[in-house]
Amino acid sequence: MKRRFYIALGFIAMIVTGAVLLASPWARADGTWGSLSDAAFTACSAVCVTGLSVVDIAAEYSFAGQIALIALVEIGALGMMALGTFLLVAIGRRLSFASEFSLMNAYGVIEIRGVKGLLAWIVCSMLLIEAAGACVLYYRFQDWYVSIFYSVMSFCNAGFGLYPGSLARFADDPFVLVVLAAETVLGGIGFLVIYNLCTFKFLRRKSGAKGRLSLHSAVVLRFSFYLLAAAFVVFAAAEWNWSLKGMDAAKKLWVSFYQAVTPRSCGFCVIPTEALRPSTVQLYECLMFIGGAPGSVAAGVKVTTFAVIVHTIAAMCRGETETTISKRVISYDVVRESIVIVAALFLLGEAVYVLLILIEEGSGIPLGDLFFETVSAITTTGLSVGDTTSRLSAAGRAVIMAAMLCGRLGALTVVMMIGARESKRHLRYPSEEIVVG
Repeated sequence: MKRRFYIALGFIAMIVTGAVLLASPWARADGTWGSLSDAAFTACSAVCVTGLSVVDIAAEYSFAGQIALIALVEIGALGMMALGTFLLVAIGRRLSFASEFSLMNAYGVIEIRGVKGLLAWIVCSMLLIEAAGACVLYYRFQDWYVSIFYSVMSFCNAGFGLYPGSLARFADDPFVLVVLAAETVLGGIGFLVIYNLCTFKFLRRKSGAKGRLSLHSAVVLRFSFYLLAAAFVVFAAAEWNWSLKGMDAAKKLWVSFYQAVTPRSCGFCVIPTEALRPSTVQLYECLMFIGGAPGSVAAGVKVTTFAVIVHTIAAMCRGETETTISKRVISYDVVRESIVIVAALFLLGEAVYVLLILIEEGSGIPLGDLFFETVSAITTTGLSVGDTTSRLSAAGRAVIMAAMLCGRLGALTVVMMIGARESKRHLRYPSEEIVVG
């Protein structure tokens, strides 16, 4: 319990520090003290790598303020637990076995041996991908700062932008959209999958054994592809003569591709959400709820959880007692945890939504927009319908901030529960059937 409290406290401390920095004259474009409430919301959104904002980032903050925003996003993406452990390792302190076990499980690490190797891989791979993305974007932007900013925001799935209308100005540039989409996907599949992809084809010098693609990586890649392909087809079909009307066929295809990537975890968009069909908005809500992979910068219930639920339902329909994926049996504990994760996030979303309805009653914000804002916040996606975020009251913004923090801390809380001692009953009660369904 204490460890979970310290993790939450670390995030809150970072948010408070970021809020003070972003509200200070040093960070603001006009050189005066700004609204602490707006700064706190922006800092919370940055640390939780969400991207929801109540201000214009380029107009509100100076160059120094934007650098502070990038730093908050980077720290949030790495996670306070990984960063804190890195500092402990750096000064030579030894972790307890429980802490090391929890950290290894947080990132789904199987093949990397030891915390030092894990942290080195996380930090180096993150910086390398962001640097490579910035170099590629520089070819188009011819501006290092803009290239770095969008590379970081895309890989970290944050969604903060320097231009109004998110990525609308890049609708005619497939090069930029493809690069940003690729970084978003890499940020959403998790560090273990990236490591596995970089090593499984090569021979190990000592043993001569060939590495293999782990079941975790295979499930993440397969279901990420399924979701991306389905979202692309559905979006293009639904919006072809709606929000995409007036574009040529090629532009419709690459815009549809990017719009299929972003709702899983990133708050960027080419076409504003309010311009989409209601059916497409509901598709977005489903994709946001699923999210990315464990150990990634994305939130949601996670694509592996979704895969376990799908295969469990399929097994029940076939009359099978075990859940299997790729001829591997998924343990009962994993199935139960998947169900709990889905139920917990659903209940959190319902609680936040009801609170927003009560708080924003009479504000004129449609209930559908409030629901979309709720899903976006608890899954730290960062998409919004129009100016819904800026129209929220102070109490409504506080609820959204709490939702973002809970969504960001959800995976870490589960990890700390895994690392804790299991309690087993020594008394077994008789079983009895009840009717369900």
